[in-house]
Amino acid sequence: MAEKLKLRLGHSPDPDDAFMFYGLATGKMDAGRYQFEHILEDIQSLNIRAMKGELEITAISLHAYPYVRSKYALTACGCSMGDNYGPMIVAKQPWTVEQLKTKRIAIPGTLTTAFLGMQLLLGKGLQTVVKPFDEILAYVQAGHADAGLIIHEGQLTYQNNGLVCCVDLGQWWTQKTGLPMPLGGNVIRRDLGEKTMAEVTAILKNSIQFSLDHRDQAVRHALRYARDMNEKLADEFVGMYVNHWTLDYGPRGRAAVNALLDEGARAGLIPPCTPVEFIG
Repeated sequence: MAEKLKLRLGHSPDPDDAFMFYGLATGKMDAGRYQFEHILEDIQSLNIRAMKGELEITAISLHAYPYVRSKYALTACGCSMGDNYGPMIVAKQPWTVEQLKTKRIAIPGTLTTAFLGMQLLLGKGLQTVVKPFDEILAYVQAGHADAGLIIHEGQLTYQNNGLVCCVDLGQWWTQKTGLPMPLGGNVIRRDLGEKTMAEVTAILKNSIQFSLDHRDQAVRHALRYARDMNEKLADEFVGMYVNHWTLDYGPRGRAAVNALLDEGARAGLIPPCTPVEFIG
């Protein structure tokens, strides 16, 4: 029997990514001639590793894509898309957009798409402090920052910390453009070659479909990565970010990716990088 090709697959330790890769992580689905090693790190760390081209496949923030596109291509599956919802700016009181421009805001990383969206709304030169995404709610609650930019399941649990939503960036983006807000995607290293890139992308898509087809079991698997969430809330969160958009961006999702990156380039926040190439 031929030895399997070992590939490292980077993703966040949060419920939606865990759900997506349930079949591969548990060995319940066939990975063909490949063997995947799951590397679990927060998205900011994965963005930085992608800049160095370290992992063969990895989740990244769309914000990071312009900086890694020479090394990686974006797969047509695996996206996290906020369809009229997304990252939020939360605080102890409902600051207005104008007030937020002068506040100290805790953010989950300078390469997150949430931070790109926040800068598109509030402008450059903001007062920010970088904290791990799962520490931001407590950090704001303790008064160390005036507001916090939250991603992942914090969008469903921030009220538990006595905080209110000042802005939902996904809602703002959809109202502004009529498009969903693309947040994260999977990229695959170009030096694997076109055949391997296509085969692996197909396996990743099959993994997402496998999880959707075995939803209850996949949600229970994802629960181990759900902070402060019961099974019902974890299922709701997974539904927000693993859905038809995740199987394939589709024409509207691809338009959303290009629109967001174009907007960021026009604002001088990222280098121009469109049109984006999708594998699969």
